[in-house]
This record gives sequence, C-alpha cells and structure tokens, in this order.
Amino acid sequence: MRVYNFSAGPSMLPLEVLEEAQKGFVDYNNSGMSVTEMSHRSSFYDEIHNECIALFRELLNIGDDYDVLLVQGGASTQFEAVPLNLLHNKADYIVTGNFSKKAYKEAKKFGDIALAGSSEDKNFTYIPKGDALNFREGADYVHFTSNNTIFGTRFTSVPKTDAPLVCDMSSNILSEVINVNDYGLIYAGAQKNVAPAGVTIVIVRKDLIESPNPLCPTMLKYKTQADANSLYNTPPCFSIYMAMLNLRHLKKLGGVAEIQKINEYKAGLLYDFIDNSSFYTNAVVKEDRSLMNVPFVTGDSELDKKFVKEAASHGIQSIKGHKLVGGMRASIYNAMPVEGVKALIEFMKKFELENK
Repeated sequence: MRVYNFSAGPSMLPLEVLEEAQKGFVDYNNSGMSVTEMSHRSSFYDEIHNECIALFRELLNIGDDYDVLLVQGGASTQFEAVPLNLLHNKADYIVTGNFSKKAYKEAKKFGDIALAGSSEDKNFTYIPKGDALNFREGADYVHFTSNNTIFGTRFTSVPKTDAPLVCDMSSNILSEVINVNDYGLIYAGAQKNVAPAGVTIVIVRKDLIESPNPLCPTMLKYKTQADANSLYNTPPCFSIYMAMLNLRHLKKLGGVAEIQKINEYKAGLLYDFIDNSSFYTNAVVKEDRSLMNVPFVTGDSELDKKFVKEAASHGIQSIKGHKLVGGMRASIYNAMPVEGVKALIEFMKKFELENK
C-alpha cells in the first residue's frame, strides 16, 4: 500500500509517472537498455534530454532569450555558481529562511554582498517587503528564495528593483504561474516538484552569462553548459528522464495554471482547518503563507512527537517538522493529491479529540 508522503524532499511523485518509469526502466523504448545504462550521446537519450528542455520551455513560457540548463550539484551549488557568473561589482540578498541565508553567506566569499532585508528577527515567519527592503543602485543582481521550505513562507509578488532578479525556486517551481521575464535567473533543485534528486534546473537570460568571473570553474560556468546544451559532461540522465515524464504528466493535467488551482485548494483546506482549530497553530503571517509547505504545532513538544508517531501508523509519513521549527510540516507539492490532504485533516481531527 502506498502512503501519503508529506516529505519536504525528496518528495512524492505521481503514481502514473512512477509506473511509466517502471515500464521503461529495464528496456527503454525498445532500445534493449535502461535509461541508466545508455550513452548520453545516444539518439535514445538525446530525445529524452531535448524533450525535457522543450517541456520546461512550454510549461513556463520561456522565451528564446533565455537558456534552459540541466546541471548537477543541487540548488546549493548554485549558491556559489550565481556570484561566480553574475557578480561584477555588487549584489543584494533578501534572507527569509535557512537556504537564502546559506546563499547569502556563500556569496559573501566573492565580493560586495549586502543584506537587502531579512525576516530573521521574527524567526522567518513573514516576508519583508516595501520599505523593509533596501536595494542599492547599480547592483548586478538581487537574490531571493521564492518559497521557504522550512518555515512555510512565500513571496506572493516579485521584489521591486531595477537589478536582475535571481530566484531560488527549488520548492515551488511549476506550482503556480510565473512570468519568467520578471527574472534574470531562476534555479531549482528537482526533488520537490520535478524529479528525484540529481538534476538542477537553471533558467537564465542569455545576456547575463557572457562574462563570468575568470576564476569560475568550467563546470559552474553557465556559458559552458549553454553552449553544450547541458551535455558538456555526462548529465544525470535518469533524473532528467524522470523530469521529462513528470513534465509530460503536468502538461496532460492542463499545465501550471491548472495545478495552481489544485495547490491553492489543497493549501486552503489545510490552513482553514488549522485556523479554526483551538489545538493546532501556524505561526506564519497569513498573507505570506506557502502553498507548498505548511508547518504547524500543538504547542506541546511531547504531543507533537506522539502526533508524528501515530500519523505514520495511519499512512501519513514524513510529517515531522524541521529541527529549526519543530512540530509538524506538511509538504503538499504538486504530486500530493487532494485525498492526501483530506486524509491528514481527518487524522488531525482524530488526534485532537483523543488528546485535548
């Protein structure tokens, strides 16, 4: 029996995608080989690779003035790749959680990096905006993280600045409609909404990648990957294959606009239940709540531990909150069905009745 996996990542994938991958795992498309075996220079893999990139372009409406790169190293490697490719004079960072804080610290190694705004003063329970943000004139870029996996916040609009925006979208890419033209660069690890860990997606405006830092390693140069169609070296072929299947599935569902409606409905169900409960609480400012990650607590750490243990016996897995927040966290990415959220709410009701 499959469980409802509320893990923050690696996260669940649609059953249809897993079953399609299962069929092709041993013998992909009558090639006599698994995707995990075939050469990345073969015509069989070439079809997978190019379809994956084409689907990203179609689903996110990416123009020809942007490169779509499929690279390795996870989103964390981009914390260094971004300044090594884009930083010439100075850059500003908005810190709204654990990963944006790490990105800020990494970038400081390479030059003049300033903190444009932070929500750490209130344990990252809100998104700083307006007068709370201080951008410098002439910045090469402004970096922010659109969705904060650990603390359950998100940007509902892009920061207003003249500098190119660089955004870590690891935990909400493809979950809601965006205008790619608002950004200079978007990057995202795959293991939330796209595929198993292994591939990282980089969407970057072509004019921004012409003059990387001379010390930038060849493998981290966006121009290297762009010129080689992300085939400079052996790519993470199986993760890209899974991404391609998942993108096909998303297109079949109706694309990003349709999954956004489902995601808003799922999150609304869960937040409404929490808000109307006298037992559970969510600390995030309502207007800044994430659609993907919903942390909540009972207010009693021992009860929280009991909740996590009993939830597992009811087919609700990986619900434990991050150590920086505690309590519980429901990650309800694209692949989490509405039925999974409803099952969680029913268990929450049961647990509340038994432990009030």
